[in-house]
Amino acid sequence: MTGRILGAFLLVLLWVPTAHAALLGRWFSSQWELEQLNRRLRGKVLDYTFNHGCDRRFYSAALDARRDLYVYLPPGYDPNKQYPLAFFLHGFAHDEMTFLKFVDQFDQMMSSGHLPPFIVVAPDGSIRGRATLLNGGSFYVNSKAGRFEDYIMQDVWDFMHRHFSIRPEREAHLMIGGSMGGFGAYHLGIKHRDRIGVVAAVFPPLNLRYLDCHGRYFADFDPACFSWRTKIRLLAPIGRYYGGLVTIREHRLIRPLYGLQRDAVALLAPNNPVEMLASYNVQPGELEMFIGYVGRDEFNLDAQVESFLYIARRRGLTVSTVYIPDGRHSVESARKLLPPLLAWLSPRIASYCPAE
Repeated sequence: MTGRILGAFLLVLLWVPTAHAALLGRWFSSQWELEQLNRRLRGKVLDYTFNHGCDRRFYSAALDARRDLYVYLPPGYDPNKQYPLAFFLHGFAHDEMTFLKFVDQFDQMMSSGHLPPFIVVAPDGSIRGRATLLNGGSFYVNSKAGRFEDYIMQDVWDFMHRHFSIRPEREAHLMIGGSMGGFGAYHLGIKHRDRIGVVAAVFPPLNLRYLDCHGRYFADFDPACFSWRTKIRLLAPIGRYYGGLVTIREHRLIRPLYGLQRDAVALLAPNNPVEMLASYNVQPGELEMFIGYVGRDEFNLDAQVESFLYIARRRGLTVSTVYIPDGRHSVESARKLLPPLLAWLSPRIASYCPAE
């Protein structure tokens, strides 16, 4: 019992500096702070949230709730011209405020001419409208937690096309995400290839059924020793911090989406990006794909990524990658991976962007 109490206490300590900071930011950030951010940018962040002293949220029919989102308009935005649209999907235990940690990188590369101008929308994908580890993550799928796929692909999609000038081509529509948001980018990109042409992610969980041939999750990927999870183990670890002193277990991922039923694999598999490559018959050239990942990922997502790459390449699919061997599952690593992601993206959308 003492060990469980210590583990819970350390989990809280781990959560506080990341997700809880975002929650506090919701209540203490002000319109003035957003104005300060916009003064530093060449583009502009538009506020459709309840984070800055006024409720500007939009209504989601899929979730039957008002939800937060930010919209970034690039430098020199002209409503008489059409722009590509990128969805920025945040990670587990975060919310739309995560985008404010990265918007400067988008802005700097567009301002310097290293990235053509496009619009970015950053919706809130948290289950209950606030950043918290305790409520799990939506993974941007339709589940018992809510119709989050419909929220993105219907409500946010329609909101953006009603209010902004966006190119119609699928190649001009991008999904970008980190961690859980990377899962969402690939899941939605594969499933909605009629509308999405480019997906890019940093340390995404792309194979939620990954195991090695000995039934171990925390094992490096080896194509000669590769297996699939066939049942949910609710107490099995999926994340380890501080050498295993803090452990995050499967039920934090599974319970909000599918309850505690042990046959949840049957519900999980159809949304698993690596399996969707076959079930949605993804063909070479149909989807531009990028993955940035790290070698010391606390959730062992490097093994998930490498199993995805192995299966994708066997199908003849091209996936561009950037790998940081000593990187961890952190905002710092994400900030290092974002510039090569944007550099990869630049030539793929340049012909769909307005000329300067």
